Amino acid sequence: MTSLTSVTLEVADLPAADRFYTAAFSLGSQVRLRASDAPTSGFRGFTMSITVSQPADVDSFIGSALAAGATSLKPATKSLWGYGGVVQAPDGTIWKLATSSKKNTGPATRKIDDLVLLLGAEDVKASKQFYVEQGLTVGKSFGGKYVEFASGDAGPVKLALYKRRGLAKDVGVPEEGSGSHRIVLGGTSGAFTDPDGFAWEPASVSSASA
Repeated sequence: MTSLTSVTLEVADLPAADRFYTAAFSLGSQVRLRASDAPTSGFRGFTMSITVSQPADVDSFIGSALAAGATSLKPATKSLWGYGGVVQAPDGTIWKLATSSKKNTGPATRKIDDLVLLLGAEDVKASKQFYVEQGLTVGKSFGGKYVEFASGDAGPVKLALYKRRGLAKDVGVPEEGSGSHRIVLGGTSGAFTDPDGFAWEPASVSSASA
């Protein structure tokens, strides 16, 4: 089964990005960094999501991200589904910090339960079919709105598809954007590019970790 094992963020200032991610999230080898000056503007069509067990951890991660130079897009608040907020890293990557719990059970542990990459798709059903043909297994599917793939034992990063317009609305930014996605997906299979222009490469090709 094809799995997503790492995400490489392409950044204009590699040392600065490395400092930010070390201070903000300390994600290890799952998120990697690579220098790039490829033109990009507006919404890049994807978001990264960190899910944790309680609100205290959401607040802790958002606090360390803001202290390291991130910009707040949505302050952390309670909602019907739980508690969460959204920040944008200095390199432009949008991060959502969330939990399904509305109450704390203790002090923040900064333990990450799941790291999720959400790709904005123009046609979720078509992209879903493409990924199934690449060997991914569907874990959850809600018509043409949302698809989550099973990560498997070799997939430390969860992959999901979300309607591009809905994804932009969810994180509080306009959906317009052009140029490079500034992201490369490391997988257990060969190199390919999906219908929305997201590129995959063998995980071993990726460079420095955050």
